[in-house]
Amino acid sequence: MEFQKELDARGLNCPLPILKTKKALSDMRSGEILRVLATDPGSVRDFQAFSRQTGNALLEHNEENSEYIFFMKRK
Repeated sequence: MEFQKELDARGLNCPLPILKTKKALSDMRSGEILRVLATDPGSVRDFQAFSRQTGNALLEHNEENSEYIFFMKRK
């Protein structure tokens, strides 16, 4: 998937990946896509809740080699 910005949140535990994602999205324009890399297993649930609460779309998430990749679209 094509994205405009990437955030490396690997090695960070809750709530830091979400806080850094929120800040990164605030610096982006509506419709732009942020790719987030994380290692916290709880981040899957956290990103789903974040999407519901903020209206920023969670377009896709994958797991590869104990790393989680999220694509968030700025509302």
